[in-house]
Amino acid sequence: MESWFSTFWSHLHTTEGLKQTIQFGGIGLMCLIIFAETGLLAGFFLPGDSLLVTAGVLSVANGDRPAYFGPWELAAALTVAAIVGDQTGCWLGRKYGKTMETKPDSWWYKRKHLDAARGYFAEKGPLAIVLARFVPLMRTFVPFAAGMGEMAPMRFLRWNILGGFLWINSLIWLGHKLGGTPLADQLHKVIVIVIVVSFIPVAWTAAKRLLTSSSAPRT
Repeated sequence: MESWFSTFWSHLHTTEGLKQTIQFGGIGLMCLIIFAETGLLAGFFLPGDSLLVTAGVLSVANGDRPAYFGPWELAAALTVAAIVGDQTGCWLGRKYGKTMETKPDSWWYKRKHLDAARGYFAEKGPLAIVLARFVPLMRTFVPFAAGMGEMAPMRFLRWNILGGFLWINSLIWLGHKLGGTPLADQLHKVIVIVIVVSFIPVAWTAAKRLLTSSSAPRT
């Protein structure tokens, strides 16, 4: 299991591996990946931001490289997959949240990630549904946490649609704009920047909590 998982992880987290996956599986496989990352706790390791930027790049022809699909159909399909994924995660949290409270850690589930998501959701409120889209790990666990907290279904759906649309379209169209430029040949650098930026909210939240706890009066 670990050997297979390590190989799969390495393949999906390299620029060439992502390109091969996208070219081989097309929009259908990408929809499954986005759905799994946002809707299933086991999908936390899947590439979201890097997949979207790479797919956007491959949606425009550049030199000898053809466009593998149209950007509009790509954005539409992945937006639906992201929305359905979050709805599934929320439903799972509503149905199985209490059971997961006592479940031991495994390769696909980490209690610390769920605790972090609950804290993030409690601090940001419904806006966390949107913001979590842009933060790795949070976009997997926040919908589950919202379901555990029994957030009103229609309220969750509204924020889910907004977050899914903004996340998918911002990164797809970023990649599409870069795809026709020389930066397309340095895609790995662009992806690193996107990933670093996506972790800034988590680092900021962690630093703020650390400063708050350290400045709290001791009894």
